[in-house]
Amino acid sequence: MRIALFEPEIAGNVGAVLRLAACLGVAVDLIEPLGFRWDDRRVRRTAMDYIDHVAVARHPDFTAFKDGTGSQRLVLFTTKSRQSAYDFSFMADDVLLFGKESAGVPLVVADACDARVRLPMRPQVRSMNLATSTALALGEALRQTASLPA
Repeated sequence: MRIALFEPEIAGNVGAVLRLAACLGVAVDLIEPLGFRWDDRRVRRTAMDYIDHVAVARHPDFTAFKDGTGSQRLVLFTTKSRQSAYDFSFMADDVLLFGKESAGVPLVVADACDARVRLPMRPQVRSMNLATSTALALGEALRQTASLPA
């Protein structure tokens, strides 16, 4: 299983996702452009030394990323889906894709995904924080596939 972040804009969120990925043993794909400089100290400050324990791949754009996923299923997390992540059947080699903080993903990216799911939340709010969404989604996907670390 992998996490993919489409054009993430906030270094602190990426750092938190890297730390999560290190703790749970999954790789992270960053689809550029990023909304910050990669050597930004905020990424390392949030990820701390955990950044040394996670495999990170950077892709110049979505096409390059998609070309590298092969036959892996691409599961988009979006507020625009009706399918709950808790009623979805994850597979151990899924790639969990999350959009940029300000706008999600464009329609062309959403259409390239194999599935679209959402994290249930109250209708009075717009969306969750990227790192929080990733943690909830990854935890459920790993739980379903019996892939949580021992």
